[in-house]
Amino acid sequence: MAKAKKKRASGRKVAANTSARGKTRQSGKTHGGTSDPTNPKRVTAILEKLDQAYPDATCELKHANPFELLIATILSAQCTDVRVNQVTAGLYKKYPNPEAFAYANPSELEQEIRPTGFFRNKTKSVMGASKAIVEKFKGEVPRTMEEILTLPGVARKTGNVVLGTAYGIASGVVVDTHVQRLANRLELTKNQEPKKIEQDLMKVIPQNKWIQFSHQLIWHGRRVCIARKPKCAVCNLDRICHSKDKTV
Repeated sequence: MAKAKKKRASGRKVAANTSARGKTRQSGKTHGGTSDPTNPKRVTAILEKLDQAYPDATCELKHANPFELLIATILSAQCTDVRVNQVTAGLYKKYPNPEAFAYANPSELEQEIRPTGFFRNKTKSVMGASKAIVEKFKGEVPRTMEEILTLPGVARKTGNVVLGTAYGIASGVVVDTHVQRLANRLELTKNQEPKKIEQDLMKVIPQNKWIQFSHQLIWHGRRVCIARKPKCAVCNLDRICHSKDKTV
């Protein structure tokens, strides 16, 4: 009889533990610890916090027109905006328009943009895009994603930067390394591929916020949520963020 009672008691404990684990799994917690992280109320709170912190966030690539922004964005691949701005300060004086870039001496242009890295491939992209703009688009940078993607060296990130910043056209969300990292930290996506991240963000971020949201997240990644050591103690998103590597 004693052994039978012990077995029944043990069975009840196992059942209780199993039930407890089931409740934990059913709580809907994500990898970062947030329940339903993309619900409209939470997304709105994130956007409001970003608006408070970075009301004037904009593209930090210096440019005077859409074409200059296009060239700067192509050069910014695997390079900092600071370095690109240093290079383009003199570059736009030597090559003031699409024609000048399109028919430049490749060897000379390579040396001009060498500090931005990958200068040979970038030279081909810059000259190819410039030539297409001159010969196919009458010297004007296209205003649609479909057309701008036909330019050599231009993918969706570059297209979104130019269309959003230069023309105010919200055709998508810019996904650079900062946006990729922070979108995951804030649990707005679980993907690592830029195209999939963009699609995820476009589903949860209102279209009228696509342009500003990208700029704000990039600014936040550069100033506060730094990859190596995020400054969580001064982050106004601290209570909303549940990333595992928070510093507080």
